[in-house]
Amino acid sequence: MKKVKFKTRSVTAAAVIGAAYAALTMMLAPLSYGAIQLRISEVLCILPFFIPSSAWGLFIGCAIANVLTGNVFDIIFGSLATLAAGLLTAYIGKHGQSMKNSILACLMPVLFNAVVVGAVITEAYIGVHIIENFGVFAMNALYVGIGEAVVLFVIGLPLMRYLSRNRFFKEYADKINS
Repeated sequence: MKKVKFKTRSVTAAAVIGAAYAALTMMLAPLSYGAIQLRISEVLCILPFFIPSSAWGLFIGCAIANVLTGNVFDIIFGSLATLAAGLLTAYIGKHGQSMKNSILACLMPVLFNAVVVGAVITEAYIGVHIIENFGVFAMNALYVGIGEAVVLFVIGLPLMRYLSRNRFFKEYADKINS
């Protein structure tokens, strides 16, 4: 069995990224919550592409930010969607930093949040069962997905391309990952 080793740099980076996610989400609260949301903090979801351990920081940061909703389903499932997207983004990043991989990495948070957060909004906030009224779920998923896509493809993708060519950032990420 392989022993998991936590490195101080990785844990510290994940903690700082998680804190930044939570702080940005809460500071921009009117935009960050609800059926139609534009969570600017989601741009940080590109970081697991470069720094895999940051997926865990994003998970914790999302859980902390979702405490403001007061909805246990949002806290649990919204945060798990962020973790799943982050882990897949990290996996994609390990296979090269091509444009195709960058686009796929940006797509992960869009898909996971559209489906999971769309379902949470439909079930927990509106009180409509997805199976009984798929149209309501589809609209919620679409709204969440559009907000995610705007943040990740308008801000995140260009930022990813910039970071992948930035010598300072690459050296920093290499130190964290080593």
